[in-house]
Amino acid sequence: MTKLAAAGERLLGGRITASKSLSGGDLSALLLVTMEDGRKAVLKGGPAPRTEGSMLEVIAKTGAPAPAVLAVDDDVLAIEWLASDDSLQRAWGSLGAVLKTLHADEGPDYGWPEPYAFGPVAIDNRPAADWPSFFAERRLMVHAAHIPEDLARRIEGLCSNLTDRLPKTPYASLLHGDCWSGNILVSKGCVTGLIDPASYYGDREVDLAMLHLFASPGPAFTEAYGSLAPGFEERRAIYTLWPALVHLRLFGSGYRRLVERLLAMLSV
Repeated sequence: MTKLAAAGERLLGGRITASKSLSGGDLSALLLVTMEDGRKAVLKGGPAPRTEGSMLEVIAKTGAPAPAVLAVDDDVLAIEWLASDDSLQRAWGSLGAVLKTLHADEGPDYGWPEPYAFGPVAIDNRPAADWPSFFAERRLMVHAAHIPEDLARRIEGLCSNLTDRLPKTPYASLLHGDCWSGNILVSKGCVTGLIDPASYYGDREVDLAMLHLFASPGPAFTEAYGSLAPGFEERRAIYTLWPALVHLRLFGSGYRRLVERLLAMLSV
């Protein structure tokens, strides 16, 4: 029995009779387990299980689908197993409605009460004076010391005039924070759950930029979600820099070209 499974037995208070490793755990181990009484659960290690659990609970309170938190401690998160046997390509309309519900929830500040992390990459969620300051200080400049110097200078140049490129006080929407197709569960043409959040409150377009990075939402998504303010394409490039820089740090130079392309699009 793995260490994660043993921790799951202790947390869930029963014996595991079957277990299966799940894909998608680039930064954390994932295990689907069946308990002796027939219950199914997903066990996940990670840098901050309690924080992730609280994010899932906040998402669920909005009415957006998220797995229930079954148990959690400092090392392991146990969540409800949700059906995921369909493609997002058949659920764009459902996802549009889900994200519209999620983003309608408003926070008191930009940020989140606690810091978080993508593996070794820290996520600073402290509030800032306004949204351009938050995005510059907490999402872009934090990478400067960890990326090639030439890229850092270009990021600094972009951040010097973000107040002219981003809205000063957009609605502080609840964000999933890592909104790509791998973190969206689908069954029978409907979204069954949003998983692996890195939530905070901010401009809703951050989630939409991330979604567009690895997918092309169909017309049904826009119909269900609603239209965006003019200038989204430029803001999308700025917001996409955040995951691009995270990927550069986590997975190496293969993502440098993406960062350069985005900076070129922004004439930086």
